[in-house]
Amino acid sequence: MNTRARVQVLPSRRCLFDEPVRVQVDGLAPRQRVLMRAQMVDDRGVRFTSAATYEAEDCGAVDLGTMPALGGSYAGVEPMGLFWSMKADTPHTKLWKKDALGSCAVDIEVFPACGGDRALAGVTNERAFMVEGARRLPIKLGRIRGTLFVPPGPGPFPGILDLYTLGGGLSELRGSLLANKGFVVLCLAYYKYDDLPKTGLCCVFGAFTSVTDVRSDLISQILQNTAEGENNGLLLQI
Repeated sequence: MNTRARVQVLPSRRCLFDEPVRVQVDGLAPRQRVLMRAQMVDDRGVRFTSAATYEAEDCGAVDLGTMPALGGSYAGVEPMGLFWSMKADTPHTKLWKKDALGSCAVDIEVFPACGGDRALAGVTNERAFMVEGARRLPIKLGRIRGTLFVPPGPGPFPGILDLYTLGGGLSELRGSLLANKGFVVLCLAYYKYDDLPKTGLCCVFGAFTSVTDVRSDLISQILQNTAEGENNGLLLQI
């Protein structure tokens, strides 16, 4: 790597997954064109990447927060462009994490725009899913399988039931991030998870029936510190 060039993630290399950061590079040659590249690998081993070209200022600096990308995965002034534009090497694949206790490591590197496999500089941005004090509770009650996320503090909190239907299994990422915002979230699986059916187009109706059948238990044992009525909701992604 070029010992002069430096990549910084501000205000910190560690942040929450949905928290904006500012990526800056210094130590480049005046008006040098560089390729900024980001990549991360999920828990299935699928790689996600993005890249964009920038031209350094006369002082040899690049600030993704104020300077336009000249092309690549995106163009124009996009402070978080390297993150939102990442695509999987395998088409139609979404980011998958085994659970929300871990974090995603995003490697950000800068290369000469003229080519070459050797990075001038790089940094790793660690993006976590849970704030300090939040709780993650695996749920196995009757036919219900899922994970409950509870925000820090005494509550009461509004409650959300989160169903992720595409491909089955259990997705915790959205639920954990909503818990950071003050919601109690039950992420519900209904097939391809634990001892649930491996397939089944209509399993979602069984999942709703299960929730209805044990609603009193759920409220008393699981969602006891959520708010009631209009403050509760349902998220369904298909």
